[in-house]
Amino acid sequence: MTTAELAPPIAPFVQRDDSGTPFIVGSKCTSCGHVYIGERSVCANCTARDQMEPVHVAETGKLYVYTIVHRSFPGVKTPFVDVIVDMDDGSHLKGTLHGVEPDEAKIPFDLPVKLVFREETPINKPDTAYLTYAFAPLNA
Repeated sequence: MTTAELAPPIAPFVQRDDSGTPFIVGSKCTSCGHVYIGERSVCANCTARDQMEPVHVAETGKLYVYTIVHRSFPGVKTPFVDVIVDMDDGSHLKGTLHGVEPDEAKIPFDLPVKLVFREETPINKPDTAYLTYAFAPLNA
């Protein structure tokens, strides 16, 4: 299967390499080293302009903050855990946490996590798959 035949990414910062392996693309400032999710031309940390280079964002990090969601859009199974993760390269990424019971007593802050990619199908478009990402405990 070629990359053209694979499900399209859910967001512009979710991409695939030539072999079809998914990754998150970011921008790294060559002046101060700060890493951001997605493409940028200006660094918000040091205000350098046109000093950004594209990078693959780290695939591991630690849980910074989370919330357990009990109400969502129709068709979205609840409860689920919505998180912000401090990635190991200094970037920050929002997503959902899988593989952990949605119970605050069982979700430690600084939990080591990894990115996981998979194809999903929206309930309102069963013929259309897309590539998305989530987080899972690193040791799962």
